[in-house]
Amino acid sequence: MGFELILLVVLVALVFEFINGFHDTANSIATVVATKVLSPRQAIALAAITNLLGALWGTAVAKTISSGLVDTKVVTQEVIGIALFAGIVWNLLTWYWGLPSSSTHAMVGGLTGAALAASHDNWSVIIWSKPAADHWWKGGGMLWKIVVPMFTSPVLGLLLGFLIMGALYFLLRNWRPHWVNSVFGRMQIVSSAAMGFMHGSNDAQKTMGIIALALVAGTTAGAFDNAPEWMGFLKTTIPEGSKGPEIALWIKVVCAIIMCAGTAVGGWRIIKTLGHKMVKLHPVHGFAAETASATMILIATKLGIPVSTTHNITAAVMGVGASKRLNAVKWSVVERIVWAWILTIPVSGGLAYLLVRALQVVDVIK
Repeated sequence: MGFELILLVVLVALVFEFINGFHDTANSIATVVATKVLSPRQAIALAAITNLLGALWGTAVAKTISSGLVDTKVVTQEVIGIALFAGIVWNLLTWYWGLPSSSTHAMVGGLTGAALAASHDNWSVIIWSKPAADHWWKGGGMLWKIVVPMFTSPVLGLLLGFLIMGALYFLLRNWRPHWVNSVFGRMQIVSSAAMGFMHGSNDAQKTMGIIALALVAGTTAGAFDNAPEWMGFLKTTIPEGSKGPEIALWIKVVCAIIMCAGTAVGGWRIIKTLGHKMVKLHPVHGFAAETASATMILIATKLGIPVSTTHNITAAVMGVGASKRLNAVKWSVVERIVWAWILTIPVSGGLAYLLVRALQVVDVIK
């Protein structure tokens, strides 16, 4: 395996990050655009800057992706490349349909499906559960880092959005609508910036983790032994006793910039679904939803959980809408979104599995 293949895999990872920028970042700015607090151009600029800053903050999520979900011994460059390709295909399909699905789960599904096929159906290569000695939420593996948060974070996001909006209804009951819109129009800029920052802190780290995983696999296989000296900075190892590889600064910066570039392209199909079709939003609603979602993502990021930004902001918007009245939420749209959530890991995982199997048949992968 030559270093050229590793560079190709890194390039595919950056393509995934670019698509993440215009797919998932659209979720983080949908509410501020829908409430007309910021124009689309202003919202994209704000999201690009805050995503960049957030991406440079911490590496806990990146370490979970790079060494906490599958056995790194079966992870080759081909496996990583196919995992990313499967995630890209699912992201593009859901973007085309205007559905706010999770890039996080598309990546995880692709990685686990490809690893399972590469191991010839050895299910033990998937790290299912690593219980923590003290608290369950500190546990590792697919169960504690992916499956449990996949269900709990949207539920908690919905409840938090409901409670925040309910509290605001009570506190602002004597305010005139003009003053509510004026004050929360300004406050929503702050909450939208917080949402963008937290999106960058969690989502950008996932691609950082994948790139680090590719470099670790390449270094272990000796792919850089014959590479030019100037490429020495690509060599990456997992220090003994460490939970994962150290994420180099250049990986953080490149991933952050690529995500910002994707954000600049925009994801108007998803903004239309989340900001207009599901619930009619005003600035105070946008503030409540963004505050609830940013809070949930902050907690997840500190715990190293690669939670779905999409799930959180969408659930928070549902909670805010439901606090007004249940029929304020267009549940038919919600049903389509939930189905996309349910299918993301199985479809991306199944696609990656079949691609690896096909390459094994033609003897491209052993």
